[in-house]
Amino acid sequence: MGWFGRSYKNYDFEMFSVSHFIVITLLVLGVTCLFLYRDKIQSAQLRPWEIGAAISLIIIEATYHVWMLINGSWHVSHAIPLELCSISLILTVILLLSKKKIIYEILLFTALLGASQAIFTPLLNYDFPHFRFFHFFYTHLMSIFVPLYFTWVKGYRPTLWSVLKLFIFLNVLMPVIMLINKLVGGNYMFLSHKPNGTSLLDVLGPYPWYILSLEGLLISLSLIVWALFREKTKRQTEVERNFPMP
Repeated sequence: MGWFGRSYKNYDFEMFSVSHFIVITLLVLGVTCLFLYRDKIQSAQLRPWEIGAAISLIIIEATYHVWMLINGSWHVSHAIPLELCSISLILTVILLLSKKKIIYEILLFTALLGASQAIFTPLLNYDFPHFRFFHFFYTHLMSIFVPLYFTWVKGYRPTLWSVLKLFIFLNVLMPVIMLINKLVGGNYMFLSHKPNGTSLLDVLGPYPWYILSLEGLLISLSLIVWALFREKTKRQTEVERNFPMP
């Protein structure tokens, strides 16, 4: 049915295939370049690029929903953007357009912990060059690049309060998604049951206790992200000046 169709025999995605490794390489190169050339990027006129990136994400996400409708796969039980990565995508667009610090504080954690995991272990049926392949990896890569861009280029930094804001955000969102799951027969954010097949949730206890375990794990990992990206102390800054990176 072509690159935009629902199925095609040559498009079956294989984890850690050549196309997958290329995407992982793009992730590593993109993050590395953002960090190494952060000072040079700061001097550029970036606002048009920020708006353009936001528009591109809106267009490709809208196209994805059109694709699902055309191929008869859009259903309220799974197509509403309520998964963590979908929420991160929405936050990415809002951050690019508004530059609000509070959006950054939540996105930094949800993207680095959610989108990065999705890139390395994608739940994807279609390989290159199918449209869904491009949509999946473009949106997830951008969800990672954008908060890192705002960290290293724009100078945004998380605080311990950022972790608390994430905790509040998730716990306000969770009962709403649970209610929607019940109404539409969905399993958004795996709040109704564990995914089919083997997953990390298998070691986090039975339903519903694995939800609490998963939340605790997310907060613990968020503290690690905060420790990596927090505002540097004066001593750390002096060390970097004395021993600059090449």
